[in-house]
Amino acid sequence: MSNLEIKYPALYHAAGDASAQAQRTYLRLLVSEYLLLILAAILALDFSRSHVYFIVYAAVFLLALAALLTRSTQKPEQAWYKSRALAESIKTSTWRYMMRAEPFNDHAGQQATAEFRNHLQSILKSNRHIGDRISSLHANEDQVTPQMEEIRSLGLDQRREVYRSLRVKEQRSWYARKASGNRRAARNWVRAGVGVYCIAALTVLVRIGYPDMSFSPTEPLIVMASSIIGWTQIKRFTELASAYTLTAHEIGIVVTSLDEATDERSFSNVVNESELAFSREHTQWVARQQYQ
Repeated sequence: MSNLEIKYPALYHAAGDASAQAQRTYLRLLVSEYLLLILAAILALDFSRSHVYFIVYAAVFLLALAALLTRSTQKPEQAWYKSRALAESIKTSTWRYMMRAEPFNDHAGQQATAEFRNHLQSILKSNRHIGDRISSLHANEDQVTPQMEEIRSLGLDQRREVYRSLRVKEQRSWYARKASGNRRAARNWVRAGVGVYCIAALTVLVRIGYPDMSFSPTEPLIVMASSIIGWTQIKRFTELASAYTLTAHEIGIVVTSLDEATDERSFSNVVNESELAFSREHTQWVARQQYQ
């Protein structure tokens, strides 16, 4: 079954693109703001007394202000979270449809397809507030793709193997990779913070031996340390590593129950249990981001 390709509804791809674009915009604005503040701290060391120097100094603050206002008014992080939530909701519904799991298990042919379309329509209606963020790039593509119908038409044993390899195992690997990546990033940013603190402490101690030294990079280092703290709080590396690890283990438990699903009803229950685990972690992620 490894040769099967999963082609999701067009709305899934449109929401995913919107989420990725909003995420890039948000992180770029945030990083720009941090870098501008670090530059302002460097310029505060008064390397020059010329008018041009102070004009540039003031311009740095105005650019940082522009980044802040853009981030505050456009709120790209909200579009990021909501678009991602929309995409994941469509994805989990698509797998339920392909696996003939509830609520798409009791009907065949066009009736089930109509129910799935109605389900997509209700999801879209409940997310009208992000409609202007969704690109029209995928508007002409199928919402119920031939690949989805092909997988849905398979027998129980074949669908179970498709679900095991292309959904459960893939998700488990994704969570394991993300947990490892976030754990590694947390360690690296802690090392960076330790390095900045040590250098800042050293610059202060140097002034004991050289009290008349006019140049000291302590202020820029303070801003750098504050930026590192802010970045790690925003990204929540340690918290995400723990959450992703637990979800990977939970998915591992679900895998063992697939072999016990020997009829359509038990398989439907396993699929819904798995999709609940996937959606629960994502829902918690969205909540953590919105209320951080």
